[in-house]
Amino acid sequence: MTRILALETAGETCSVALLDDGNVIERFEHAPRRQTELVLPMVEGLLADAGVRLKDLDGIAFGHGPGAFTGVRVAAAVTQGLAFAADLPVVGVSTLAACALSAQAIQAHGYVIACFDARMGEVYLGAYQCEEGAAGVILNDGLFNPDTLPDLPSADWMIVGSGLVYQDALVAAYGASHCVVDAHPHAKAVAQLALSAFERGESVSAEQAQPVYLRDQVIQGAVR
Repeated sequence: MTRILALETAGETCSVALLDDGNVIERFEHAPRRQTELVLPMVEGLLADAGVRLKDLDGIAFGHGPGAFTGVRVAAAVTQGLAFAADLPVVGVSTLAACALSAQAIQAHGYVIACFDARMGEVYLGAYQCEEGAAGVILNDGLFNPDTLPDLPSADWMIVGSGLVYQDALVAAYGASHCVVDAHPHAKAVAQLALSAFERGESVSAEQAQPVYLRDQVIQGAVR
């Protein structure tokens, strides 16, 4: 598995990346609520610049959530469409893990708590041990109230992401030597995290590429 296209649209940004034999090129834009109009042109431009056709890919990866409902759905739907068109396998990657790994470009740090503001007085939160191109799970992604945060092992934590609107509660629960509000998941990190999953044979078919929302009531409301 050497050539992977990756998409990430779950938050306030839109990015696409191509991992080709260990090298990664990426297009990234801060674009709240504009992912739907931007993502396909970004994919087409990236592949054209790289001289790569869709059928030349070995697989497609996408940030499967959690995150904004529309953004998570966009990445899943576009990934499904592209994967169906070229009969390619797919891997979904945690957007929190991608955020933790992406934050290494801002501040290199081994232990990272990634958190997104989930609205309704809650946060999406996961904890990871990060190293070059990898983010090992310490706490699986979950939806939590800032007043009842889950226990984590004692460590020198860095906390990143929009969930730092609850910084006081997060720092009180875990401590933190660094807090980075302006950290976002990048498609480059999605591609890096997906590579090992492809190599382990964990890819799925296009129809099985599903988003991860973590909040049932939002989905039920959207369906109605």
